[in-house]
Amino acid sequence: MTKKSPIVEIAKKVCPAVITIVVTKDLPKVEGFYSFPYGGRQFIIPQIKDGKTEKTKIGGGSGFIVSKDGYVLTCSHVVKDPMADYTVIVEPTKKYHAKVLAKNPLIDIAVLKIQGKNFPYLEVGDSSKIELGETVVAIGNPLGEFEDTLSSGIISGLSRKITAYGGIESKATSLRGLIQTDAAINPGNSGGPLINMDGKAVGVNTAMVMGAQNIGFAIPVNYAIKDLKEVRKYGKIKKPFLGVRYFILNKEAAKSNKLPIDYGALIVRESLGEKAIIEGSPADKAGLQEYDIILECDGKKLDEAHTLADVLQKHNIGDEILLKVLREGKEIKLKVKLEEKK
Repeated sequence: MTKKSPIVEIAKKVCPAVITIVVTKDLPKVEGFYSFPYGGRQFIIPQIKDGKTEKTKIGGGSGFIVSKDGYVLTCSHVVKDPMADYTVIVEPTKKYHAKVLAKNPLIDIAVLKIQGKNFPYLEVGDSSKIELGETVVAIGNPLGEFEDTLSSGIISGLSRKITAYGGIESKATSLRGLIQTDAAINPGNSGGPLINMDGKAVGVNTAMVMGAQNIGFAIPVNYAIKDLKEVRKYGKIKKPFLGVRYFILNKEAAKSNKLPIDYGALIVRESLGEKAIIEGSPADKAGLQEYDIILECDGKKLDEAHTLADVLQKHNIGDEILLKVLREGKEIKLKVKLEEKK
């Protein structure tokens, strides 16, 4: 008799806790379409009924339950719209309204809650102990249609960095410390778990490389569990806050802006009408100014491989940090006490 793959037992164990997240929104009701000729071409225009709206599915993703009382982990980009409604499908006949408790876009993690008890849930492993070449299984609901889809592969790389794009309206987000896997991760898989051979979640599937095969990425589950613990204890994710808008310099940026150095965090507003230094923030209290360049934070040189956000993530609220700053050609040092982001 042919011996079954151990993945068969893993599937039986973990699939009940992997869920589909459906994103809906009240949008104007479309009652038909009409054709509008312009410039020798025909354009199809939706006919909208005044004042009428209807629930419309605008997206979806995956997630997984991590406690009997209904805490759910997924990706921040899956639940990014604060005006949308989120429904968790545990089984075809079991649907629950999901409340988004907290989002951490810096690591693309979100914590949701569904009301109920005795939910099936996943055990969580230790992502710091995973090894290159280790067998893993990615589980999710690709395209929002094919629930409990499994793909197996190996850990192809560790501590990867990517720049992720969440669509035309979303800003690019740099994600670091990621797990790379050749297990297939498809649209709709985002937020689903990456499972080791012990049947424990070691990652949260987050992205794939368009146009490439067998290159997917997952967020180490230890990052997500840290956020989950804070949400359970405080009701939110508590993050240390500096209060500056900036971009990281490189050779091209330094040359185009005629700057004397090609590294560091240049404090500058992103658009008109906003401030580079948030009023009342730790940065404001410490005397940081727009066009200052933060060269080092706690003795660590800031560049594209080690950004200010990377350094701040390793600190706690109340920590005092030392900044080396370039201002008008002179280096100065400033101490800043980090506060909680409101």
